[in-house]
Amino acid sequence: MTLLFDNADAIDSPTLAPARLTDDGGARHVGERGKVLEIGLVNNMGDAAMRATERQFMRLLRAGSGDRPVRLRCFALRSVQRSPAARQHIDSLYADIDELQHSRLDGLIVTGAEPRAATLQREPYWDELRALVDWAEANTRSTIWSCLAAHAAVLHLDGIERRRLPRKCSGVYAGEPVQDDELLADLPSPMRVPHSRLNDLAADTLAAGGYRVLTRAEDAGVDIFAREGRSRFVFFQGHPEYDVASLQREYLRDIGRFLTGERDDYPEIPVAYFDAATEAALHALRSDAERNRDPAMIGRLPKLTLRPGVADDIDATATTLFRNWLSSIASRS
Repeated sequence: MTLLFDNADAIDSPTLAPARLTDDGGARHVGERGKVLEIGLVNNMGDAAMRATERQFMRLLRAGSGDRPVRLRCFALRSVQRSPAARQHIDSLYADIDELQHSRLDGLIVTGAEPRAATLQREPYWDELRALVDWAEANTRSTIWSCLAAHAAVLHLDGIERRRLPRKCSGVYAGEPVQDDELLADLPSPMRVPHSRLNDLAADTLAAGGYRVLTRAEDAGVDIFAREGRSRFVFFQGHPEYDVASLQREYLRDIGRFLTGERDDYPEIPVAYFDAATEAALHALRSDAERNRDPAMIGRLPKLTLRPGVADDIDATATTLFRNWLSSIASRS
């Protein structure tokens, strides 16, 4: 999947124009706005979230690009387990991961994946992901590592192990800058970022390893941190790219897994996400489900209403963050 975002011509258009290439495959200049920024997305999210993840990053890159043309190419690791339908989608629309070796990318985004093994080293994609970290260090100006991918990259680079949380960190958290950085310019205060993870990296451990903690969130710990090298690596423990319904989809998925016996514990309600009436109804449903687990109870879910303003807060943070990231890449060209 190769798409060109040229917002100066049609920023509000829902149509995503195909990339425009020169005869030798290089980037064509668009008017006088300069060279196209080449961005890669390695999408490792599970089958149910794969297409939503495509849309989320496309939307943010488009919104953040301003009058700067940006071309996005999608890739996926072969070692991430896929259903036949998801594999067909990847084979038909994504570039082969081997093409990265011959690509000239300015920036790269690497998503996490749903954990399958007890440790990262035992995940089926571990070796392929390590090779991607090394390639990105040598061949991009900046790379974003998201959630599990951030934990894997830090482990490969510096042997820093993530730690298991006593319970899942899930919700919309208020973050604040820890130090000045170009990535944080003009961010809302507080910034609002969705988190959805079972593991964590501690601030003091990261600092001792030479990483710069950029933002922290109360009750969620480190949010964004960075590592300077041949490429500037930016790490997200949260998911600023999530659309407003992403946490809801995950929460309902996890309720379903509890009711069918696929998981032992009932999921916690995402923090600062649903309104008070919805939270009360969800607590009542949980009490009934823990007394008498039954898959049919999924039909008793109440109407889910989010807190006022949460969608706008998430979007304002994410759009500013990706605008700053693209600007930082352009300044390094």
